[in-house]
Amino acid sequence: MNLFDVYPLFDIEPVKAAGLVVWDSQGKKYLDLYGGHAVISIGHSHPHYLKRLARQMYDIGFYSNAVKMPLQEQLAEKLGEMSGYTGYSLFLCNSGAEANENALKLASFQTGRKKVIAFKGAFHGRTSAAVAATDDPSIIAPINESDNIIFLPLNDLSAFEQALLEVGDKLAAVIVEGMQGVAGVNIPDTAFLKTVAAGCERVGAKLILDEVQSGYGRSGKFFAHQYTDVKPDIITIAKGMGNGFPVAGVLISPGIEAKHGMLGTTFGGNYLACAAGLAVLEVMEQENLIENTNKIGNYLMDELRQVSSVVEVRGQGLMIGVELPEPCAAVRKSLLYEHQIFTGASKDKNTLRLLPALCITKAQADQFLEAFQAVLAETVS
Repeated sequence: MNLFDVYPLFDIEPVKAAGLVVWDSQGKKYLDLYGGHAVISIGHSHPHYLKRLARQMYDIGFYSNAVKMPLQEQLAEKLGEMSGYTGYSLFLCNSGAEANENALKLASFQTGRKKVIAFKGAFHGRTSAAVAATDDPSIIAPINESDNIIFLPLNDLSAFEQALLEVGDKLAAVIVEGMQGVAGVNIPDTAFLKTVAAGCERVGAKLILDEVQSGYGRSGKFFAHQYTDVKPDIITIAKGMGNGFPVAGVLISPGIEAKHGMLGTTFGGNYLACAAGLAVLEVMEQENLIENTNKIGNYLMDELRQVSSVVEVRGQGLMIGVELPEPCAAVRKSLLYEHQIFTGASKDKNTLRLLPALCITKAQADQFLEAFQAVLAETVS
């Protein structure tokens, strides 16, 4: 049997990793500034993380959500404490797509409505409702097509107000990313996000903040939307939450009522997932990783803005988009094969994405900056 060929692959086979360093099957060493789509938050193979998971595996790895699991409660308590959302409830699942799927379902349950406003450039996942709310026709199968989704330009206040007038009391939710990652790192303006929140409150819709990629300290705050004073009804999280172990969640405001059976999952919130989630939060706290994210992220963006070939640098913390005057595919390829540095692409073909683990050092940032400038000198006309 062959693998279903849906991934274009680099000719590299990683076999070992530690921190921001990855070794391939030939023994070659790489600097990882992409973290597998922003998943590696505390660094590969962190000792505390490995011990936490191993210890849990020896105790019990899995049982269903039909029994009490104090680890789930511990994770919810620690997450509330570190994020500032102590009054919210947590529903645990496995992936960002599932988190957004459940968030949209929850908003619809709560309001009894169907319409959703999403934004151009959005990426919310590949399950049914999540993919319908994603602005990418190439991944929307006929079964996913929906007349219930309204796509608007990000940061366009007049377009939002007009849509709100038209859809009014039919609107179940507005879903917006804390920062758009796949689109090339686009940030909702503070005034825009406040207007969206106020509009949701006015018509009785729920505001969903998709922090799947931009959350968990990556922006320099626990959640990217915390640069504003907006408090969403629902927040979705995943990626950096488990540092590679599949775990995700939905943070739900106190005004949304839970009913037995309205949401569910077989694997979500299992013992190993909770152990991974707790280990990530413990390392983030003990090693001051959000502080490091601000320090190194600001340094990287300041330095990148001095590079003459760079058109624009967008981002916050360690979620950085570097726009070039031409498609960045050749730059990424050269960085990977000639300088052994992983970076990311985006739907904006000119924008390179940097999503390193939050423990990146200044020396590693400088290693990238030196290689990046050398590559630009060779490849950008």
